[in-house]
Amino acid sequence: MAFQTGENVLLKVSPKKGVMRSGKKGKLSPRYIGPFEVLECVGPVTYILALPPNLSDKDLQYEEEPIVILDRDVCKLRTKEIKSVKVQRKHSPIEEATWETERDIRGKYPQMFVDSGTTSFFP
Repeated sequence: MAFQTGENVLLKVSPKKGVMRSGKKGKLSPRYIGPFEVLECVGPVTYILALPPNLSDKDLQYEEEPIVILDRDVCKLRTKEIKSVKVQRKHSPIEEATWETERDIRGKYPQMFVDSGTTSFFP
C-alpha cells in the first residue's frame, strides 16, 4: 500500500510491555492514532508525517513521564498479589490514564514512591 503527499494516514501504535490493556473501568488501548498528513515520501514504505509537538522527538522516541498516581489496585492470585497503579502522564488528560504494574513504575520512577503520602512527580 502506497500513500501520496497530502493524504491522511493512521499510525499504528504498539502497547508497552507491562501495561494492562484495560482496568476495571478502563478502556481498551488504541491500536491506531491520527489521522496525520503525509508530508513527504522518503522510500517505498518510509514517510514523513505532520505530527503534533507532543508526538515528535528528535531521537524518534516518545515516552511521557508519569505525573500523578490516580488509583491503586491489587489483583490477588492463588499464590501472589500483583499491585497496579493508575498513572496520568504529562500532556495527557485524566481520561487517558493507564493501569501499570507498581513494580514497573517503581523501577523507572522511584521518586514517585519516596514518601508514602506522595503520589505525584514533577521534574
